[in-house]
Amino acid sequence: MHNIYNIVIYLVSFFLKGIALFNSKIALFVKGRKNTFSYLQEKISNEDTVIWIHTASLGEYEQGLPIIEKLKVNYPNHKILVTFFSPSGYEIKKNTSIADFVCYLPLDTKYNAKKFIELVNPQLVIFVKYEIWPSFLKALNVKQVPVLLTSAIFNKKQLFFKWYGGFMRNSLSYFTHIFVQDQKSIQLLNSIDIKNTTVSGDTRFDRVSEILTNDNSLDFMDSFRQKNLCFIAGSTWPQDENLLIQYINSSTTSLKYVIAPHNIKPTHIQELKEAISKKCILYSEVNNKDIFSYDVLIIDTIGILTKIYSYANIGYVGGGFATGLHNTLEPAVFGIPIIIGPQFDGFKEAKDLVDKKGIIPVTSASDFNPIVDKLYMDKEFCKATGAINKDYVSINTGASNIILDYIKQQTLL
Repeated sequence: MHNIYNIVIYLVSFFLKGIALFNSKIALFVKGRKNTFSYLQEKISNEDTVIWIHTASLGEYEQGLPIIEKLKVNYPNHKILVTFFSPSGYEIKKNTSIADFVCYLPLDTKYNAKKFIELVNPQLVIFVKYEIWPSFLKALNVKQVPVLLTSAIFNKKQLFFKWYGGFMRNSLSYFTHIFVQDQKSIQLLNSIDIKNTTVSGDTRFDRVSEILTNDNSLDFMDSFRQKNLCFIAGSTWPQDENLLIQYINSSTTSLKYVIAPHNIKPTHIQELKEAISKKCILYSEVNNKDIFSYDVLIIDTIGILTKIYSYANIGYVGGGFATGLHNTLEPAVFGIPIIIGPQFDGFKEAKDLVDKKGIIPVTSASDFNPIVDKLYMDKEFCKATGAINKDYVSINTGASNIILDYIKQQTLL
C-alpha cells in the first residue's frame, strides 16, 4: 500500500506543476519546495542539535508557538526548525525570529522523507494537529526518532476509523505519543488500539492567553472609540458583511463599528465602504486625522486584528456562512460576547461556547439585529455573556505545560 501511496504523491506533484502555471498560490507551493534541500544543506550543520516542528499553515503555527517558546527556554542549545505545508503559513512566517530555520515540507514521498531526515537529523519531531504524513513518519520510525502529535482532535468520519483506512491507521502507530484535545478523541483512538495518548487540551488556549500579557494599545483605536461602546467584526466575508451593512445603515445607536475583512483587496474594500451610509474611514486613510467623528472604521491591512479586539464590547467573527469560521478564541480571551454565522461544526471551541451561551450564532438579519440591540442595551447581559468566554479560555489553558512535562519525564531531549 505504501508503494501505491508513493506513486499517488508523485502524480499529485506532476499535476501541481501544471496547475501552478495558472494559480499563484499553487505556484508558491511548487516553487518554494524547489529550494528546501539546498536550504537545509546550507543552513544546518552536523554540530546542530535540531528540534523539528511541522505545521500545516498559519493557524497550526500559532497552535504550536507556545510549545516552541517553552522548548527554546528549556533547551537553549537546541536549534528549532519549523516547516510549513501551505504558502499562507510559510510566506508570512518565513522570517520569524522564534525559529532558527524555516522552510517548506517536501511532498511526502519515500525519497523526500529519507533525504530530509538525513539532512536535518532531528532529535525530536512535533507534528501539530492534523499533520499525519505516512512516508515521513515511517522514515522517522526507522531512525528511531521520537515523534509527538499535539493538539490533535479526531472524529469517527476520519479515514483512520473506516474499515478501509488500515494504511492511515498504521501511520498513527508511528507516533511516540499523541496529545489530544478531548476525551472523545481518546476513545476513538482506543477503538483502533492506539493507547499512547493523553488529553492535554488545545495549545491555542495558551497562545491566546499570552495576548493578555501584551501591550494591546493602539493610538488610532483610542482616538476612534474614546468612551463609546464598540462593535468589532473580524475576518468577515461578503455574507457576514451583508448583515453588518444593513444593521449599521439602519441603527440609531451610538455604537462605533470596526470591520476587518478577510479580503483586503482595494476593489472589495472600496465596495464595502461605498455600501455603508454612515460616516466611514479606512485605516489607510487615518494618518493624523481626527477619527472620532467617524462611525465606521474599515481595517484594510493585516496583523493588528488581535489588538483591535481588545477594544471591543461586542465581537463578531466571520466565516460562519459556509467559508469556514475564523478564530473565535482571540476575541473570547478579552471577555466579550461573540456573534457568528450558523455553520460552526468542526470548531470545538465554538461549539462549546455556543452551548455555554458565550457565542451566539445567527442565520439572518431577523436574529442578528435584535441580539446586537440587546447586547448594546443590556449591559449586565453583555458582561455576563462575555465572562463565559473569558472563563472558558482561562480554564482550558495549560496544554503546552503538559507536553513539555512529558518531554522532560521521558528524557526525549
